[in-house]
Amino acid sequence: MKSAKTPPPHDLVGRWLHAYEEDGDEGQVYRRDDAELPLSRRPRESLELRADGSATMSVAGEDDRARAQRAAWREEAGEIVVRLARASKGAREVRVRRKSGGRIVIQREGA
Repeated sequence: MKSAKTPPPHDLVGRWLHAYEEDGDEGQVYRRDDAELPLSRRPRESLELRADGSATMSVAGEDDRARAQRAAWREEAGEIVVRLARASKGAREVRVRRKSGGRIVIQREGA
């Protein structure tokens, strides 16, 4: 019997940048950090997924400087789940809802 918790898929390992211009009803769009994204006046949030299951999510703080939050990620029942170690406000969990090539769509939960 397969465990509900399995190691993360390696095709998601790497750094992803929030392409907020592409966000829609399905969720927030993130692209690989080598994607050609337009310049932005506001800092882009990022999500870094490592092969060992650790992760870092960087979000803009109140002063617009990036604030890194430690996290862990894994596949659970066929879905990628990222859990933030300490979330003072906002989402405590991020789920990857769709992946295609250099693009993922996420939804934040637990806000």
